[in-house]
Amino acid sequence: MSLTLIWLRHDLRLADNPLFHFETPPEQLMCVYVLDSSWLLPLSGINVPRIGPARLRFLWESLIALRGELLKRGSDLLVRIGDPASEVTELATHHGASQVRVRRDAGWDETQATTALQERLGEGVSLWQSDGGLLFDEACLPMPLDTLSSGFSAFRRKAERQWAVSDAAPAPVTLPPWPDAAPRGFPALLTVCSRAARWTCDSRAALRVAGGEAEGRSRLDHYLWQSGAVSCYKQTRNGLLGTDFSTRFSPWLAQGCLSARQVHDAVRAWEAEHGANESSYWVIVELLWREYFHWAARQEGVALFGARRLPQADAPFRAWCEGRTGLPFIDAAMQELAVTGWLSNRARQNVASYLVHELGGDWRMGAAWFEHALLDYDVASNWGNWRYVAGIGRDPRGHRFDVLWQAERYDPEGAYVAHWLPDIAKLPPGKSRHRPWSVSPERFSPPLVMPRRESEACQANPILADDPGA
Repeated sequence: MSLTLIWLRHDLRLADNPLFHFETPPEQLMCVYVLDSSWLLPLSGINVPRIGPARLRFLWESLIALRGELLKRGSDLLVRIGDPASEVTELATHHGASQVRVRRDAGWDETQATTALQERLGEGVSLWQSDGGLLFDEACLPMPLDTLSSGFSAFRRKAERQWAVSDAAPAPVTLPPWPDAAPRGFPALLTVCSRAARWTCDSRAALRVAGGEAEGRSRLDHYLWQSGAVSCYKQTRNGLLGTDFSTRFSPWLAQGCLSARQVHDAVRAWEAEHGANESSYWVIVELLWREYFHWAARQEGVALFGARRLPQADAPFRAWCEGRTGLPFIDAAMQELAVTGWLSNRARQNVASYLVHELGGDWRMGAAWFEHALLDYDVASNWGNWRYVAGIGRDPRGHRFDVLWQAERYDPEGAYVAHWLPDIAKLPPGKSRHRPWSVSPERFSPPLVMPRRESEACQANPILADDPGA
């Protein structure tokens, strides 16, 4: 009796997932997710696990939702904790799988795990891989992967000249049954990480998200069809407070509860009914940024991460992590990240720039902290964007932001900093909230490092969010 094992990673959905589409369905199907146990161990240097409680909670919600969808179609889900390649090899061997299916992920660790699996699988077991979740398959890229442009603009121009994005595929109606002798289900989150089981989003957050394919589609429908916020995305995307100034699709895209093609199709459908405009076009541009970072990470391999061993965290880095730099715009953002797992695009740009260019911090430390703290962490976008800000690798220029100028432009009344910093809320609206040491030196000390001034012309606008409109 033929048995296929689907190894799920960052593709926790049934719709537009090539892993679930068969030319000839197997007689039995196992769907397996393995939480890499190394993600739960403290990272050297910063002494926190690679996956923090916010993302782990979202992941577990996504797995629970996926299991429900699988059960409706006659299948099920097994979740294990351990070394992914070892766990999948053991399951495939023990239950006699003839094929293992897995998505090609951009991360180096995931690539190494796939290679290890291929080496361990016995004769007669094939490994089938797909490029699911993206706009393009590798064969449809606007340029060969080994000649991927060093900058986004060239990639975007070529992609737009020969635009050919396949339609998102529907979810299967039924699936082959689960093998009788195979285990199923997964451990309670409380036994995996008690902090994640108890984690709740801070009440000050404008939007609280839950994992799962249905939740992702609900957010997509809200942003496009219910609120119509897509019609003014270009004008609002630099916002700091509120629910709909950005798409906030990124958590579901990062875990694969939504695919890029699903977002693309939905935006094109909205444009067909309401007319395309600069804002709807810019959501597509954000998808292209995400696409570019994925393929760049595939091309870079392990070099994406720089030297893998991190230095020990120093006092300025700890102050940055904990929102204690003395600069309200930075501290408010880091407080928001700590208690919600999310940051706006504009805030991500500024906190990254301040760590690297003002505090002199190691960009890899910042990227690792984001990996721990972000709800919507995506390996390619996160590490690619930190390299971009630092001027490492593909774009050696570096991108430094005048943080005070940014704060006063994008938060002119200080509403954002007052929202997250109670002491700042006691000051009158305006510039004083961004420079509290100048109006109340007895209560507020100057920041650890005073940002250097730059002209307005130097304000670059990289996309630092992990996914469209994050």
